[in-house]
Amino acid sequence: MDSKKRYKILTILLIMQWAFIKIIVQFPNIIETYYSNGLYVFISQFLRILFGWIPFSIGDLLYAAIILFILSGIYKAIKYKNLSLKATFFKITGIISIVFFVFHFNWGLNYVRLPINASLNFKTSNYSNTELIDFTKKLITKTNESQVSITKNDTVIVENPLSKKEIKSNVGLAYNQLEKKYPQFKYTNPKVKHSLFSMPLTYMGFGGYLNPITNEAQVNSLIPKNNYAATVCHEAAHQIGIASESEANFVGYLATTNSNNAYFKYSGYLMALRYCISEIYRKDPASFEVLKPLINKGILKDMQQSQTFWQSYNNWSEKYFKTFYDNYLKANKQVDGIKGYSKMVVLLINYHKNNDFEL
Repeated sequence: MDSKKRYKILTILLIMQWAFIKIIVQFPNIIETYYSNGLYVFISQFLRILFGWIPFSIGDLLYAAIILFILSGIYKAIKYKNLSLKATFFKITGIISIVFFVFHFNWGLNYVRLPINASLNFKTSNYSNTELIDFTKKLITKTNESQVSITKNDTVIVENPLSKKEIKSNVGLAYNQLEKKYPQFKYTNPKVKHSLFSMPLTYMGFGGYLNPITNEAQVNSLIPKNNYAATVCHEAAHQIGIASESEANFVGYLATTNSNNAYFKYSGYLMALRYCISEIYRKDPASFEVLKPLINKGILKDMQQSQTFWQSYNNWSEKYFKTFYDNYLKANKQVDGIKGYSKMVVLLINYHKNNDFEL
């Protein structure tokens, strides 16, 4: 079969795949049972074994190769008049067809699985302002306790003695503890990598990402260390099939706060507190001013340090990259797009209605 005919067949298959996805997303129970808790478990384990031992991201290199291939095809079609635009079109759509299949087969169907609260047997509902404030007060207490247990001084910033490489290597231990409580979060062959594009990621405003083609979880190596453990556990949550960003934040919170490592616990509570206090600031600035003095000065310094880090990389391009990612999430049934990150607060409040804090 010549290459032209092959690309035309792949283009037809792209249309058929798109139609199949439109149908299968109507049946999240089937995806949950047979894909997320079935086929995907073996796919993800295999990919972590296949690529986990390699210190750099194969997925990043693959992304670069695909982009160069597409740009090269467009360039040649424009430069050389004898090349058919039609043939170039089928070549590009043929490659997209392959990527589309691998994306959904290797990971993408997790976007339409059942919500995490169904797996953990708790109901979610919108919270009142009073519930948000009451929960945040409890969270402030837990974060304060976590910070003082490490520093012995409420005005001192936590200084994590572990290197980022050591933090990455401990993610499996955190999930081992979580698995004892919730077996569905079993995480075998743990491996999280530093992104080859950490500097561009920082300018784009992102802490990490999962490559859905190779199942490689990558973390921005430049982010502040006290945020690092929670980010690593967030990306590991993606690896075990938690596609929603708010749910990956929530599972990352559970993994860090159930860990035996004090620095992991602090990172998890710090992340949760940041989300809750930001939500109060957005909805009720007066209550924010009342709650802020309750937070240990060392934690406030930590939050300011993190904010200063991200502000130092603010640039005009960040909003465009986030708009692109927002549309990507919406295209994958995450209707709130990038705003969905804040839904973690809904999960936190509803989960802790029936689950007391534990240190």
